[in-house]
This record gives sequence, structure tokens and C-alpha cells, in this order.
Amino acid sequence: MKMNPIKERHYINLENMYLAAPINSIYRPKIEISEGWSQIEIKLNDGYHHSAGAVHGSVYFKMLDDSAFFAANSFEYEVFVLTTSFTTYITRPVSSGIIKAIGKVVNQNKSQFIVESIAYNSEGKEIARGNGVFVRGKFLLTEALGYM
Repeated sequence: MKMNPIKERHYINLENMYLAAPINSIYRPKIEISEGWSQIEIKLNDGYHHSAGAVHGSVYFKMLDDSAFFAANSFEYEVFVLTTSFTTYITRPVSSGIIKAIGKVVNQNKSQFIVESIAYNSEGKEIARGNGVFVRGKFLLTEALGYM
């Protein structure tokens, strides 16, 4: 089935916006977006570790929040959405391989999006999960770095 060209362009623009974010020069992620869904992957390296040799919790949070954010923003065509709350549960440590996080919008109304996200290790085992609430902001997507 052929995708709506406006939606397809929006998803590509969001992907470009994500990859253009200066923070992502550190992580070098891959991203894929569709309606109400986002998947992000990064290859781990020692630079993401805390002093005990495993990935720092901030990396789990970033992966979960980012995948949830883009799942939510897939429904919003004019403005950047904002994370108003996000709860993270780290369920398994990881130190190497790839982290893949998948965000899915589970509820939305006029004022907010509720999104769940799950992160997996290279073997497909769940390593973290989170859920968050996102609202529409005032910053226009057309003014965001990378959103064409």
C-alpha cells in the first residue's frame, strides 16, 4: 500500500532533524519513523560506560525518550513536541553491541500524547522500558535544524 506523500515527507524530515541534532554526533544513531511509531538504534562503545564498565543510565534514557518523542511527533506536523514527564525502568545491564529502542503512541488527545518505549540488546532481550507524556510546543518544525 502506498503511503500518503505528506506523511512520508514528514517522517523523512523528522528523521533528518534527529540526525542533524548536534548531540547525535556522539551517538551516530539510525532512525526510522512511521505513524505513531519510531525505532532508533545505536552501536555501543566504551565511551558510553560508567566506571563499572556498563552503559550509563543516561544512554538508556536517551534511547527511550528519543524513540517515544519521534513516535509522538509523527502525529504533529507543525510544531516540536515536548517531553513533560518520562519514567525509565532499566531491567538489564548492557555493555556492548547494539541498543534498539522502539516507541509507540498508546494514547492521544487534543493536548497530549502518551507513549511507551522498549529498548532491546543485540540478542533481542529487553533491557529497559519507559513511558512518557508529550505535549505540543511552540517551536515550529520548519525552524528546527535538519527539518526541511
